[in-house]
Amino acid sequence: MRAFIAFELPPEVLQLAADLQARLQRQGLKMRWVRPGNMHLTLRFLGEIPPAQTAALAEAMRTAARGSTPLQLSAQGMGVFPGLRKPRVMWIGLGGQTDRLERLAEELAAALMPLGIPREERPFKAHLTLARIQTAPDARLLQGALESCGAYAPQPFPAAEMVLFQSDLRPQGPIYTPLARAALGE
Repeated sequence: MRAFIAFELPPEVLQLAADLQARLQRQGLKMRWVRPGNMHLTLRFLGEIPPAQTAALAEAMRTAARGSTPLQLSAQGMGVFPGLRKPRVMWIGLGGQTDRLERLAEELAAALMPLGIPREERPFKAHLTLARIQTAPDARLLQGALESCGAYAPQPFPAAEMVLFQSDLRPQGPIYTPLARAALGE
């Protein structure tokens, strides 16, 4: 099964994402928008894993979670990966206790290694995916949209529980099913 570990997002952040998507669409940007109900803060994409590994993954999550207390984060700003010249992903940025979030991602990576899940080669970059870009828009249009839409007031939110999700890819969009949870600090 295809799986990942993430934090769920509160309704206020999902509404912010929906509002930003609507504003960007009105500015003429055509992208593959992530349904706000499917948005999450990914800590680790696992890829294809055997279903029998679910319990061991849940234990690794609990091990990483014990070393942290709930985080205070905020949705703030916008950008694209890898850059304006060849954008592939549009994202909402994160502020708040991002240093602690990075440490938690590192603790999780360490707890997953004994399960045969190697560390990511790329450094962890906390973000919320807003859209995937198949055909790059005009760079000036994109830059202007990021500047005008990205100047919103930060939206604070707590991150207190990691969730192991199964991802079932379907033609109408992915279905995410929670399989296990690990509360920070427990």
